[in-house]
Amino acid sequence: MADIFTLAYANLVSPVVLFFVLGFAAALARSDLIVPEQIAKALALYLLFAIGFKGGAGVAEHGIDQKLMAAVLAGIVLSVLIPLIAFFILQRISKLSRIDAAAVAAHYGSISIVTFVAGTDAVTRLGLDYEGYLVAVAAVMESPPILVALLLIKGASLFKSDATAPEPGGRSELFREIALNGSIVMLIGAFAIGWITGPAGQEEIKPFIVDPFKGVLCLFLLDMGLVAGRGMRTGRQYLKPPVIGFGLIMPPIGAALGLVAAQMVGLSVGGTTLLMTLAASASYIAVPAALRVALPEAKPAISLTLSLGVTFPFNLIVGIPLYGAAAQAVAGG
Repeated sequence: MADIFTLAYANLVSPVVLFFVLGFAAALARSDLIVPEQIAKALALYLLFAIGFKGGAGVAEHGIDQKLMAAVLAGIVLSVLIPLIAFFILQRISKLSRIDAAAVAAHYGSISIVTFVAGTDAVTRLGLDYEGYLVAVAAVMESPPILVALLLIKGASLFKSDATAPEPGGRSELFREIALNGSIVMLIGAFAIGWITGPAGQEEIKPFIVDPFKGVLCLFLLDMGLVAGRGMRTGRQYLKPPVIGFGLIMPPIGAALGLVAAQMVGLSVGGTTLLMTLAASASYIAVPAALRVALPEAKPAISLTLSLGVTFPFNLIVGIPLYGAAAQAVAGG
């Protein structure tokens, strides 16, 4: 128990978390503090580039083996199972429509790469190593929940042939949106380049992707705090107690499933913490973009405010230290 409090305190006083809290508080206080949109996008691209490249270089150093393939398979299974569980829970405890419940489930089945990056920062501060190929696991967990949500709503009609040009929400446009979403393209592309160039390539650009990393992450999380705070102000009418409760109980449920999967694969303590973090996180980048095409009738104010305004700060402040302590207790023995 003492370890959990120690980890939680260390996380709370880290610059990464404190900058998020600053942005969140500033937004709630209606401050005019802003991070210009183009700068925020550039910060996000940098983070995706850095984490993807380092992950690819890690795979090149590690090599492809059964453990890597098992981890990727585990990620796919988690990304299918978690949205189904989330949808079932929402249908039982909330009054959300079937469409909104499926949209929220898709967000929680997919992953937040920024939460993953914050997790890697926490694991590094603990002095723990982790498997670089977990970036590949993160990439494959992005899209399956979107298809699961569509199957929950539209069923087999999604896969019927569409001979004519796709209408908004059509199959072709949806699959293109999923495959070519900017965050996925950058993450996978940087991963592939890191894999091709290996540790030597990483060494060449180390001053760019290592030293500035935490500073950029702090600025990005300042912006995330501002966005989350504004979302809490504008979307509070949708966040009834059962829905907020879901945003707090679903991350530990996902993390528990991630812990089981990590033990089956045989990940390290650091890797277990990160797989738990991935399974506990909720998307607010890739999934909203795809659902604008697939489920335009779903209310983004519910899913986005819940994932970014409730679950993201929970994971950042409480969840990651909790997952780290659980991983040390189970995988560190």
